[in-house]
Amino acid sequence: MPATRMDPEIFGAFAERFARFMGTARFLVWMTIFVAVWLLWNTVAPTSVRFDPYAFIFLTLMLSLQASYAAPLILLAQNRQADRDKVQMEQDRSSNERNLADTEFLTREVAALRIAMRDVATRDFIRSEFRTLLEDMDERGWRPSPPAESAGPGQASRGDAEG
Repeated sequence: MPATRMDPEIFGAFAERFARFMGTARFLVWMTIFVAVWLLWNTVAPTSVRFDPYAFIFLTLMLSLQASYAAPLILLAQNRQADRDKVQMEQDRSSNERNLADTEFLTREVAALRIAMRDVATRDFIRSEFRTLLEDMDERGWRPSPPAESAGPGQASRGDAEG
């Protein structure tokens, strides 16, 4: 029979599920119930049905066996998480570098726009120039007359019709 090779991804996913389960309150409750039943069974039950009569040596062996399998599985799960964290950190760093480059580019563009806007006449600047011009015209006594109403072609103006 050929030796089957275990897929590391499947085993790694199992290790992570196992480690996650061992870190829950549910696991602690089930483990406490298991140990309590073991202790009660082997202290209260009749001697003929006790399966760990030597001061709970078999319980100690079972807990040690469980711990000897749990530790490497937890370490495997932690290593896989560390690898994922490393990849995520690299992606975050490259994203941050792109954001920084974009921000620097936008900063340069805003600075260029500000410099360019110094040469553009703004609404307030044009208003102030018109005010100054009107004040100069008032000082010289010259003010243009309002535009006269123009009559359309073939029509007489009001003054012509009355007189």
